[in-house]
Amino acid sequence: MHVHILQHVPFEDIGSMAPWFKARDARLSYTRFFENPVLPDLAGIDLVIAMGGPMSVNDTPDLEWLVPEKQFIREAIEKGIPVAGICLGAQLIASALGARVYPNRLKEIGWLPVEATPRRADVFSFPDTCTVFHWHGETFDLPDGAVRLARSAACENQAFQIGRRVIGLQFHLETTPESARALVENCRNELIPGPCIQSEAQILAVPESTYARINTLMGDVLSYLLQTP
Repeated sequence: MHVHILQHVPFEDIGSMAPWFKARDARLSYTRFFENPVLPDLAGIDLVIAMGGPMSVNDTPDLEWLVPEKQFIREAIEKGIPVAGICLGAQLIASALGARVYPNRLKEIGWLPVEATPRRADVFSFPDTCTVFHWHGETFDLPDGAVRLARSAACENQAFQIGRRVIGLQFHLETTPESARALVENCRNELIPGPCIQSEAQILAVPESTYARINTLMGDVLSYLLQTP
């Protein structure tokens, strides 16, 4: 299995997905846009993962590589290659497919609940409610043909699915204690008081079991995308 990862900043890597892929002898390759924005040929790639980052999908005047990245994501979807998007990655999928990305009415930062939207047998099922890790200030409209999978009180579109091979997550299920600390250290300026913004202490105080629950769910998402329909 060949997995290609679109990484936007050094401090947002794949977290708990790394051991998940290692256990399955997956080959990982990267486009690290902060180093070299070269994208590979899609031939032979079995899964594309678009990770998070503090930039916006609308920053194309300053970050020219966003344009070919969106085209790469769109082509992967058109070829039927499984695609997972996390936070900025979900927004990139939405934008690549023509949906609008814009500031959410509230920023969500920290451990906050999401709830599953009405279930359908033909899409991935989240738990009725679960506490997940958030760090976002923007949201998106659902692309054409997308099914909403989860919502929160502050953000209506928290997760979506397109067909059988594409899932976008506005929140982070891959977060580990190490990656949570890295986000806090690099984005501490965003931790200003707000209705859905937790303090540094609150973010870092959760027990290992909280990480374990979301990491298991991340593995479930990956397994779902990689199953043969």
